[in-house]
Amino acid sequence: MIRFIVLLLLSVGCGSVAVGQKYPERREIRSGNKLYEKGSYPEAEVAYRRALEKKADSYEANFNLANTLYKQKRYDEAEKLNGQLAADSTHLQEAASAYFNQGNALFEQRKLQEALEAYKNSLRLNPNDQEAKFNYAYTKKLLDQNKDQNKDQNKDQNKDQNKDQNKDQNKDQNKDQNKDQNKEQNKDQNKDQNKDQNKDQNKDQNKDQNKDQNQPQDPQQNPEGGEQPQQGGMSREEAERMLEAVQSNENNTKKKVDEQKAVVVGRSGKNW
Repeated sequence: MIRFIVLLLLSVGCGSVAVGQKYPERREIRSGNKLYEKGSYPEAEVAYRRALEKKADSYEANFNLANTLYKQKRYDEAEKLNGQLAADSTHLQEAASAYFNQGNALFEQRKLQEALEAYKNSLRLNPNDQEAKFNYAYTKKLLDQNKDQNKDQNKDQNKDQNKDQNKDQNKDQNKDQNKDQNKEQNKDQNKDQNKDQNKDQNKDQNKDQNKDQNQPQDPQQNPEGGEQPQQGGMSREEAERMLEAVQSNENNTKKKVDEQKAVVVGRSGKNW
């Protein structure tokens, strides 16, 4: 609820003319009040501003103008104007209502802590104001609820954050651990593989070397010291025997030829 101020000015007889001359803004304020009651807030604002053009320090015109701003949901402007009215030491009686209206404008902007202070200031000036007490209590309850909610939210957020952080940390740790483990495993596996490969290679090499060492130096000589058969199947001994036989035949043939020559010569020449 917004507090509204209507200043009552008494007039006796022709005193209304004097009042109009002393308070030239009064006609515009009355016009604004009628428009405000009808819910024509933009038109009421115009009337109050016309009143302020005639008297800039009119507390009533400023107070009611702040209300029209609030009704038009221009809460920031209403808050500032009510703050100025509440700080006016010449109108302490109306200051409690100005603080109350300021609290409402702050509440609509969800500035709960500032609204709570405004209601508190209103109660300091008017401790028996039931509306101010209710608004103060309600605002404080919302602040406490928001505080607990933020606390739980931060707790859950920190819990989830720590959970995700630990999850990522464990993931990276396991990744590095598996990487090192695979590295060592591959290293050992390659080491064993190279060891076995070198072992087999050395084994084959030693086997071939021993085989070459055990073979005869002369490829034509057998292990028993005999002669190795030739490619045609004839041994060296056989070849030598065959050569001796051929030589013997040649000698016999030569002997027979010489004998025949001797006979022929004796018949054709002198007999010695």
